[in-house]
Amino acid sequence: MINVDKNPAYPPAVEQLKEEGTLPNRTQLRHSKYLNNLIEQDHWFIKRRVNAGLGFFSFNTAGRTIKGYEAMHMVRKGQIEGVGKADIQGQVRFVSNLFMIAA
Repeated sequence: MINVDKNPAYPPAVEQLKEEGTLPNRTQLRHSKYLNNLIEQDHWFIKRRVNAGLGFFSFNTAGRTIKGYEAMHMVRKGQIEGVGKADIQGQVRFVSNLFMIAA
């Protein structure tokens, strides 16, 4: 099941992916404005940072920078095993060990 908003571009795209074999034929497309809000809410912080940085000059730079944003956001959300969301010292140690820098 794929939840999307009412954008008319989705149905033809999904049909094309089914014809190509990228998506299974049993995949259903569900139009709902609110069902994908969790996903939408999870990347608002990237939009805020990208807009503040006036965008990117190349696709590769954008990809590398957004991967860094995502990694740091995962650390802050407590999605790293053994490092809790409120464990700031643990987060600092994790990043220091990851990049081999002194904090």
